[in-house]
Amino acid sequence: MCGITGVWAFNEVGRIQINNLDKATGCLAHRGPDHHAIWNDHLVGLGHRRLSIIDTSADGHQPMQIMDGRYVMVFNGEIFNYRQLRQDLQSKGIQFHSESDTEVIMHLYAQEGKACLQKLNGFFALAIYDTSEQSLFIARDRLGIKPLLYFQDEFKLLFGSEMSAILAYGLDYKIDNEALHYYLQLNYTPAPLTMIKGVKKLMPGECLEIKGKQVTKSNYYELQSHPSPSNLSYEDAKRKLAQLMEESVQKRMVADVPLGTFLSGGIDSSVITSIAARHTNQLSTFSIGFEGNSFFDETHYAELVAKKCKTHHTAFKLSNEEILSHMPAFVDHIDEPFADSSALLVYILSKKTREHVTVALSGDGADEIFSGYNKHAAWLKMESKGSLNKLMSLARPVAELMPQSRSGKLSNRMRQVIRYDQARQLKPKSRYWFLASLASQEYADNMMRDSFAGSDMREQWMQDLDGYRDINDLLYMDTQFVLPNDMLKKVDLMSMASGLEVRVPFLDHEVVEFVHSLPVEYKINAQMRKKILQDTYRDILPKELYRRSKKGFEMPLLNWLKTSLSSELSATLFDRDKIEAGKIFNWSAVEKLKTKMYSGNPEDSHAHVWALYIFQKWQEKHF
Repeated sequence: MCGITGVWAFNEVGRIQINNLDKATGCLAHRGPDHHAIWNDHLVGLGHRRLSIIDTSADGHQPMQIMDGRYVMVFNGEIFNYRQLRQDLQSKGIQFHSESDTEVIMHLYAQEGKACLQKLNGFFALAIYDTSEQSLFIARDRLGIKPLLYFQDEFKLLFGSEMSAILAYGLDYKIDNEALHYYLQLNYTPAPLTMIKGVKKLMPGECLEIKGKQVTKSNYYELQSHPSPSNLSYEDAKRKLAQLMEESVQKRMVADVPLGTFLSGGIDSSVITSIAARHTNQLSTFSIGFEGNSFFDETHYAELVAKKCKTHHTAFKLSNEEILSHMPAFVDHIDEPFADSSALLVYILSKKTREHVTVALSGDGADEIFSGYNKHAAWLKMESKGSLNKLMSLARPVAELMPQSRSGKLSNRMRQVIRYDQARQLKPKSRYWFLASLASQEYADNMMRDSFAGSDMREQWMQDLDGYRDINDLLYMDTQFVLPNDMLKKVDLMSMASGLEVRVPFLDHEVVEFVHSLPVEYKINAQMRKKILQDTYRDILPKELYRRSKKGFEMPLLNWLKTSLSSELSATLFDRDKIEAGKIFNWSAVEKLKTKMYSGNPEDSHAHVWALYIFQKWQEKHF
C-alpha cells in the first residue's frame, strides 16, 4: 500500500511540471512513510511513497525497473494471488530479483500487456512506463478500492493517489460548481467528478493508455448488471459462499508485517474476524466506542466476538474531548470535501490501530452486496402489496408534527416514516437518488450563490436502473455508485492518513460476482437482511449479534455541533462576513440551516451543517 503520482508531458511546456514531481510525491508521505523515490526520463516522471507490506527489503522499493530498465512502475495496492502468478512466470523461465508482488505485475504486463489485469486478484492503482515503446499504462482495480485522480490539458497529463499530489504541480485551479451541486446533496463527490474543475477520478475497472499525445481510456472490467442467475440451492449457495470467503480472507492475511482486524461487533466484521482467527492464534482485533453514550457505543458486542474467537482485543473508549482533539488533523487529511461524518471515527480507529499493526481486515462492502441497509428493507416493503404502505401514509402526518433527527430512537423513527412515504411514491431511478441523498436538488440550488445549470449527470449515474427488475438491480447500483464514492473513499483516505493498510475480503471480485448472481430471496426477505451471510455463519457467531438491530458507524454529531463545536462553527460557517466574502453560498440559506439545527425539530440539518463546515475548512486550506 502506497502513494503514487506522475507526469506525462505532451511537449516541452508540459515537461516543466516534472520539476514539481518531488513536491507532489512528498504530499503523499502519510500513505507511504517507509521509503520514497522519483524517476524521470525527459517527458515522463514517476513518484512513489512506500508502505512496506510484502518484501519489506530495499528490493521492493519503487519506482521499480525490470528488463534492463525497459519497464518502470509505481504501484499502490496488493495482489493476493501474486505467489501463484510468480510460479507460473518462473515456469516460463522468468527470473525474479525480489519477493514483491510489484515485480510480478511488471513481468506479467511485459508478457501480456493490459490483459494481465484479468489475472490480478487484489486492489490497486498502478502506472507502468515502457521506455522502448515510450508509452504509459495507468489502471485502477475492478471495484474502486484504491483511488486514482488525473488531470489533462494540452501540455500534460498528471495523476496521483490524492488531490493534494495533483495540486502540488501548481495548477491554476478553481471549484467545479457541478461537483459542488452534487456534494451538497450526497455529502460526497461522485466519480468521475472532483471538487476541482478539470481533475477527474479514474473509474473502477478503467485504464488509460498514453502514447505521444494520444490518450485512450477504456474499461477492462465491468461487473455484469444482469449476470446468469445461479442455480444453486440455498444450502449449496451457503457452502459456496463459505468456501469463497475462507479463500478471500486467507489470501488477505499474507503480509510480512503485523496484521489485525477491525471488529465493530456487527455481523460483517465478526464474520471476517471469525474466519481470520481460524488461521492464526495471534490475531489482534480493534474496536472504538464512546464513553458515557450507550446509544452510539457498541463495543460490548465486539468484546463478545473477540472472546469467542480468542483474539487479542483492544477497545478504544473515547471521550468527546479526545475525539474532538483529532479534528484539526482529520480535516487536514480530507483531500476534497467529504462529509460522511463517520470518517472521523475511521480516522481515529485507524490511527490507534496503526500503533499495533500495519494491516487490518475490515467488513466493508457486505452491506452493498448482501443488502444490509435500512433502504434495502424499505425498498422491499415498498414493492409489497401489504398494508404497511397505507399505514405509513396514515402515520406520516403525525410524524411530521414530531421532532426528526438521527440522534435518538424515536426522532429517528419519525424521520424514517417520512422518508419511507416520500420514497415509495417515486419510480426506481428517482427513488434511488432520493434514498442515496441527504438533501434535495432544491436545497443545493438555494444554497449555492451561482446555480449550476449544466447537464444532469444523474441520468448517467442511474442508467443501470432503466428496466428495473428487482432488488438485485438496487444492490448493483450500490456497488457501482455508493461503494466506491463513499464507503471505499472513506476507508482509503482515513486509513492511509495514518499509513494503515485496510483490506476488504468481501470485495474479492469472485465473491462479489458470486453473490450478485444469487436470487434476491437468498439475500433479503421481510424478516431478515443479509440473509445468506447471517445464516452461513449463524453457528459460529455469538447469538447476541442476531438479536440486535443494525446500527451504522455513527457518532453524536448533532450534539457536538450544538455544543463542543459551536464556537468553531461561529468562526467559520456561521460567520456572515466569511460566507459573503467567499461568494459561493447564500447567507440567507446558511442562516436558515443554522436556525433549523438549533430548533426542536432538526431533521438532517446537522448533516448539512457538517458538509458545509468541511467544505469551508477545505476551501480555507486550498483557496
